[in-house]
Amino acid sequence: MAWLHKPIERPLKSASYSTPQFLRDYPNHSSFTTAMCFTEEIKPDVPNQTLADIEARAKAEEQQAEAERREKEAKEELERIQREAEEERERARALQEEANKAAEKAREEMERVKMEMAEANERAMKAQAEAEAAAASAREDAEKLVQQAAEERERARQAEEEARRVEAATREEAQRVMQAAEEERQRAKLAQVEAEKAVAVAAEEARKAIAAKEEAELQWKKGIRPVVTPSLDELERVKERIQYQEGYFHFAVTGVAGSGKSSLVNAFRGLRNRDDGAAATGVTETTLQTARYPDPSPNHQLLWFDVPGAGTLKVPDWQYFNEHGLYVFDCIIVLFDARFTLTDIAILSNARRFNIPAYIVRSKADQHIRNIMRDMGYNSDDDDEEDDPGRRNRFYKAARKQYIEETRRNIKANLENTNLPDQQVYLVSNDTMLSCVTTQRMPKKVIDEIELLSDIFAQVVSRRSLHKHDALSSTVIPSMVSATSFASMLPLPTLSH
Repeated sequence: MAWLHKPIERPLKSASYSTPQFLRDYPNHSSFTTAMCFTEEIKPDVPNQTLADIEARAKAEEQQAEAERREKEAKEELERIQREAEEERERARALQEEANKAAEKAREEMERVKMEMAEANERAMKAQAEAEAAAASAREDAEKLVQQAAEERERARQAEEEARRVEAATREEAQRVMQAAEEERQRAKLAQVEAEKAVAVAAEEARKAIAAKEEAELQWKKGIRPVVTPSLDELERVKERIQYQEGYFHFAVTGVAGSGKSSLVNAFRGLRNRDDGAAATGVTETTLQTARYPDPSPNHQLLWFDVPGAGTLKVPDWQYFNEHGLYVFDCIIVLFDARFTLTDIAILSNARRFNIPAYIVRSKADQHIRNIMRDMGYNSDDDDEEDDPGRRNRFYKAARKQYIEETRRNIKANLENTNLPDQQVYLVSNDTMLSCVTTQRMPKKVIDEIELLSDIFAQVVSRRSLHKHDALSSTVIPSMVSATSFASMLPLPTLSH
């Protein structure tokens, strides 16, 4: 399963545009403008590679089943050939018995003819005596009898020759039948050899399967969770359950319960939690089933999915990925709030196996920074900068730096401890993300929101585009355009179904 561990390639970002003045004043405006200067419809060019891989594995399993069926048919064919060979031997023995009977009958016929000849000779001698005693008429009768005897002898000779011919033909037929039986035995022997080879191959496959099972049981005892590849039927059921739609991108937001998934889905879609059509939010786990939300922009063929929270009593962490069919999505956003859990690790590990882009995102950045400011001695909850704005800004910058460094350091350590490669963690606030999506103004407290949006669209969309980097650069517009949504300015290539 080497294809499941293929690293995710990040496409090159290229752009050509004129930068607005308010972005020139922003020290990290390059990633923001790169993400904000593109517009185009969003739809995939090629099928989801993960689905194709699963279908290929299903076909391989069908081929293995076909091989086992052919092996069974070979065994049945061998048994049929053996039965037919035995029947041929029985017919050969029957023909041999018939030939023996015919030869015996011919011998009996020859003895009968000989007896008749002896009787004829006796009659001839008697006739000769009578002829000698009787006169010329008697000799004439005797000659007739002699002639009849000669004819009888000729008939006897012909009968004997016919008997010999029949006996020879019978022997030839018996030899032909025996030769045919021998050929059938040879064919049966060859078929048996082939069947034994097939049985040996099947035994080897069974041995490998048993070894794999024992290895899986050993891994289970050691606490290593099994890697389960979905079947074709499971794949179809998941696609039906989430209302998978060909020609669309499918983005999943998942993570532990209470991490703010629903609020982030709403922010990605440019909606506040109280707006109509927004995903339900709450303190407790409000998402019980995977919820499907289309992107509000008619030009974006995007579907956002709010996946039920992991780490609850409903689904164990190692079953969470397959249980919710995360293998069908184009990308997975792994969201966490306070702690990076085993569930997050399990999602990232499975995403790598299925070659699905996954993004680690920590939510509620504004709340965490505010808490750190309090720990530093800043006791005001008022965000108004008129209350000693210099002091507040100093606390905010220090808390922001500490929050970013601690988060990235902890995530790097967690990934190293689980043998996963290091990857970026995006720190976002839902309010800032909503501002990025709905306005063209640079948010004051932006951290990684713009970079997250840019990376998701640049990497995931180009992954299913026909020309990838060429397509990305071909849609760059030279200047900012008016739009009602920040998402409409992301670098999106021209795609087809």
